[in-house]
Amino acid sequence: MSEDFYSLLGVSRDASEEEIKRAYRKKAAKNHPDVSDDDNAEEQFKKLQKAKEVLTDEEKRQMYDQLGHERFMQADKQGATDNGGRGARGGRRRAGGNPFGGGAGDIGDIFDQFFGGGRGQGRSGRRRSSGRDLKTNLRISLEDAAEGVTKQVTITRPETCSDCNGRGHPPDANSRSCPNCNGRGQVQEVRRTALGRVQQTRTCPRCEGEGEIYEDVCSTCGGDGTARKEATLSVDVPAGIKSGQTLRMNGEGAPGDPGAPNGDLLIEVEVKDHPDFERDGDDLHTQEPISFPQAVFGDTIQVETIDGRVEVDVPSATQSGETLRLRDEGIPHLRGRGQGDLYIHLQVVTPEDLNEEQKEALEAFAEAGGEDIDVEEGFFDKIKSSL
Repeated sequence: MSEDFYSLLGVSRDASEEEIKRAYRKKAAKNHPDVSDDDNAEEQFKKLQKAKEVLTDEEKRQMYDQLGHERFMQADKQGATDNGGRGARGGRRRAGGNPFGGGAGDIGDIFDQFFGGGRGQGRSGRRRSSGRDLKTNLRISLEDAAEGVTKQVTITRPETCSDCNGRGHPPDANSRSCPNCNGRGQVQEVRRTALGRVQQTRTCPRCEGEGEIYEDVCSTCGGDGTARKEATLSVDVPAGIKSGQTLRMNGEGAPGDPGAPNGDLLIEVEVKDHPDFERDGDDLHTQEPISFPQAVFGDTIQVETIDGRVEVDVPSATQSGETLRLRDEGIPHLRGRGQGDLYIHLQVVTPEDLNEEQKEALEAFAEAGGEDIDVEEGFFDKIKSSL
């Protein structure tokens, strides 16, 4: 269940408008995307804005309290789309018109009663619906996520038909006045709602608000007003992006009605696993093998980072499994300055084959420390069994 607007802002259901605004300012200051490091800050900020918009408007708040959160959000969503019952476009005006009704339902009717039925309408009274959003996926390497990159994405999307300019009929098509609305583009309806019987002015479902019915349809798009085409787009992927985050390309989605904006293209990013690094937030982890003498005496070794090789000092008496930390060698922060760290997990490698000179030296080392050595088992076998 979606979060209730009152609990989202942290106010009671009888809170005054001033209390709601004050709570909103306090919450918004913490969740603004420009100041918060939370990956969900932008989404949370939008929820706060919506809560404040509804609860500080007397009519909207009344409707919200009456319907409850879920039904209100359904009404809000339906109210933002065309109630003509069409698909994606407004060009489906085949001969005889559309025989189906509007079909937004009682929730949409109640929404119109509170906020009016003419939002987003053109001169004919028909609502100009924005195009729908489209989604696609993009896989990138960890190096691309660390550096930022420009990638090409290819999608197949509906585009406005160039032959009919999205109208669904040839420019010279014959037309006649819609008999359902007598050319007005709107009809009067009486509906029973939770508030009683209400008369409403609605978009004509037959001519979809145009007031005219066209006898011919566009042969290219079949009257739909759109044709599916392949498009290749360049998308800028910012440094620091994580798997599951979404990039938005404004206006690159499906086309809207003539005069209405296109939808957006939403690109969900997947960062591929790396063979050498494991990502934890903006930190990276890697394993680095060192020899037994390096662990005992210390050494300077070459370590691979996401940006190239660097020198790292291994202190003497290092134990297998110890971790070294390199600051600012991880992934850049998506919001703000700086970047994560690189954690190097050292693993002491036990050699499998020793020559006689090496064995004698290690046995002498063990005896000098008071070790009771079983020559047949071998010194490094004993080390292996103790790890």
